Formats: sequence, C-alpha cells, structure tokens
Amino acid sequence: MTSQQPRLRIDRRSPARWSVTFSNPPVNLIDAAMVGELQALLAEAEADERLAVIVFDSADPDFFLAHWDIAADPALTDALPPGPTGMHPWLDVLVRLSRLPQVTVSAIRGRARGAGSEFALATDLRFASRERAVLGQFELGAGAVAGGGPASRLPRLVGRGRALEILVSADDYDADLAERYGYVNRSVPDADFVAFVDRFADRVAGFDVRALREVKAFVNAVSLPPDQEFPPQMAAFWTSVARPETQQRAAQLFGLGLQQRGEAEFRLGSYLERLAPDGTAEAGQP
Repeated sequence: MTSQQPRLRIDRRSPARWSVTFSNPPVNLIDAAMVGELQALLAEAEADERLAVIVFDSADPDFFLAHWDIAADPALTDALPPGPTGMHPWLDVLVRLSRLPQVTVSAIRGRARGAGSEFALATDLRFASRERAVLGQFELGAGAVAGGGPASRLPRLVGRGRALEILVSADDYDADLAERYGYVNRSVPDADFVAFVDRFADRVAGFDVRALREVKAFVNAVSLPPDQEFPPQMAAFWTSVARPETQQRAAQLFGLGLQQRGEAEFRLGSYLERLAPDGTAEAGQP
C-alpha cells in the first residue's frame, strides 16, 4: 500500500455523529500517512460545533490497530506539519484526541497493541468485542519503552499495580480481562457488538451538544494527565529503540513474521517469549 491510499474512511452519518474506520492492510499498522490523516480529522472535529460523537473502528475484524509501523522511516513522521501542541506528531494526535470536545469511542474488534493501544487509551471510551479484541503494550518485550503515554494513562484507568502488570508483562489481554482491569469500559459479545456501539453512539448523539461538551470538560479537568508528562516518554522511546539490544530483538521479531499477516501478529504476546538475547529466536513452539 502506498502513502497516497487513504488510511481512514470517514462516514459523517449525521451532523452529530461520525464513524471513522481504519484501513491499512495487511494488519492496520500506524504510519506517517495515517498520522497525517488523523491530524486533519482532528482539526476538522475541533472546529465543528455540531459534532457530538466520533466512533473509531476497523475494516479488519482481526486488527483494530496492530501497532506502529516499525519498518517505516521515522523521517516521514518527523516531516509532517507540526500540530498545535508542538509535540511529536504522534503525541500531538493523542493529546488532541483526548481533549476533543466530542465524545470519542474506540470500537475494538481485533488487536490493539503498542501504539494501537495508545490510541484507544486516548479516546474517552473503549468497547471491546469479547471474542475478537486483544489489547497490550508489547514494547518492553522488545526492549523498548512505550512512547505514546500509556505509563500516564493506564494508572489513571486501572490503578498502579495493574498498569505496571500490563506494561512490564508486555502480554496480550483479552476483552474480558481488560474489562475487569478497567483497560476497556465493556466487553460485548461479538454478535451484538456493532449494534451495541451504534445504539450507544446514536443515543449520545441525540443529546444536547453544549451540555455534553461541558460534562466532558469537567471530567477532563480531573482525569487527564498533564501534557508535560508525555514528551519524556517519547524521548525514552527513541533512546530505547536505538539500543543495539532492542534492534536485535526487533530483527528477531521480523524474522518470526512481525508485520505480516500470520501467527506472529495474531499471537504477539506469546511470540515475545521466543526472543533470545544472543540474537537467535528459539525454534520451538511458543
């Protein structure tokens, strides 16, 4: 797929409700093109006084947002126009997303790991398909520090202990466990999932927009992390991914099939156990 092909499909269902669908085959990686499209979407939403609800979903039932495109040239993202926060473009997207006046919903069917999990955490609400959703912050398993702010957002959602468990285990969390932890709002049977999300979004979209925005502003004031917490985490990410050991682990993951549609992406939490410090992935089953 080339950068000219859209990563987002925007359905403006009504003046009060939009649905935004991620589509970047083969596994819905986040790349510079997607970040640029998200920046444009956010600018439009920030200026829209009638919009009440934005639902984010995926065209791929197996991948909500797999993770960042690790193979992409970082210069492509760095070359994007600066956003109003002045932060790295990915942080700019996440901070602006969390501070939108609209209610934002991640409708998670499939995997949301790494930056995909960071995106979901920056939305206001997360609903997960019981049979399909998988969430996780796998970065530590590859020797990296998560850069998009989960160390700030997760403790405020799930508490200190569970946040540390999610971050340091680098493991996969299914929808039911994620619900029990508070990682997602609710786990919903997949057969009912689309109808549930639609009912919720349509209900909220029918309420008074001004009152809705006032309520969200009050909640934001007591719950969102301060913006200054995020840049040090992104700096730690860049430092960590430059280490030879981290690059070695990344090479092993690519050798096992990372970023291809296959078992390494479907079961990434398990595949991290196959990484060997000597640079050779284990040959046995995970």
